[in-house]
Amino acid sequence: FIENYMAKIINAKKKFFGTDGIRGPISSKTSPDFILKLGWAAGEVFKDQGISSFIIGKDTRISGYMLEAALQAGIISSGLNVRLVGPLPTPAISYLVSTFKSQAGIVISASHNSYEDNGIKFFDDKGQKISDELELLIEQKISEPIKVVEPENLGKAARLSDASGRYIEYCKNSLSKEISLNNLKIVIDTANGAAYDVAPKVFRELGAEVVAISDDPNGLNINQNCGSTDLNVLKKAVLDNNADFGIAFDGDGDRLIIVDSEAKALDGDDILFLLAKFKFENQIVLGSKGVVGTDMTNKGLENALSEMGIELVRSKVGDKYVLEKLLELGWQLGGEQSGHIICLDSVATGDAIIAAIKFFEAFLTFGKPLNEILASFKKYPQILTNIEVANAESILANKKFKNSCEKVQKEISEFDGKILVRKSGTESLLRILVEAKDSKVTEIHSKELTDLAKDLA
Repeated sequence: FIENYMAKIINAKKKFFGTDGIRGPISSKTSPDFILKLGWAAGEVFKDQGISSFIIGKDTRISGYMLEAALQAGIISSGLNVRLVGPLPTPAISYLVSTFKSQAGIVISASHNSYEDNGIKFFDDKGQKISDELELLIEQKISEPIKVVEPENLGKAARLSDASGRYIEYCKNSLSKEISLNNLKIVIDTANGAAYDVAPKVFRELGAEVVAISDDPNGLNINQNCGSTDLNVLKKAVLDNNADFGIAFDGDGDRLIIVDSEAKALDGDDILFLLAKFKFENQIVLGSKGVVGTDMTNKGLENALSEMGIELVRSKVGDKYVLEKLLELGWQLGGEQSGHIICLDSVATGDAIIAAIKFFEAFLTFGKPLNEILASFKKYPQILTNIEVANAESILANKKFKNSCEKVQKEISEFDGKILVRKSGTESLLRILVEAKDSKVTEIHSKELTDLAKDLA
């Protein structure tokens, strides 16, 4: 129940990479000098993997210009080429690298973090996030001094001018030809992030009436009171515009939360259930009748899927690990409660725009009110608390805290409950998840663990 990464051998060896690349303040963890070194190290490692060039995208935060320059200088010094595409959603880079030979991808983004942070995500030539082993190789190379190749072997930089158009057409092609979005009115909140331009275009070109909000990035307002981490503005816009749905993207456009016409939020578990039910009822192949979630996935989803004869298998938290489990099992559908949804029948990684298209396709095919479609999915009461701490590892290792977790887990198991306590892989947070059939039991034990963690912080 304590997901302590220090106890896991590979993650214990990592110094820079978290659950989703490298992320942190540009004044320290992702400073230009470090990113320069990272670019060179990645170039050296990927060169040995047969890669000749990187496609580099970014979100809209102001530091992206600075880190883009540092990153490409490091890569070029290793002898590899660079193709720049500017601001595009993370999944767009995954798609683009898969359309070229011997290309890898890099996204400069801190996802849902505020503008003070930035980060780096890597994709291999198949458009998938790189393995833990490859991350370790890059980290090992970072410890070495930079060795610039001979001048005649330096890489070159160029701009890929049609990247946005390619990605828009790719997304549109994921919608069945028999389905149109003509009768839908959708509010789209792009979090002033990477999807600000392409997302509204995709849904307008698919026929929907689109109201775009939080689509005017200035480098500092990414994720600021908007997007998938703050739904208040989107909910109001859905009600004010009498819209059918709202979509909230995160800063780099790889995860989403959907809001219905009554401003009720649908998280990744809700979306997974609807997609799985759609495939089941329409006799569409669902891998081997399985869906991959994570340790945070609501037990209610597991129960609802089981009633349809669909197995839920859990991975570690992180869409990268969901994908690894899907590939291992040969399944197609998986995701996280936070809104990372992976539809391997259409895309090689989590893609929020395509997940939304698949959601609308399923909804329109059902031809029923949303509450009827979701009626058999009964969620367990669940409380997730994020505590800002600088010493998450010491709290997880504290004997008093560990004993308290053991006691709570034993008590809550009588109510078909669980706890999950872990250090965030993307922020300086300790995350405490408590879930049980009984809401009062959930509240009591959540407060008990949260209060203790705060006392120890």
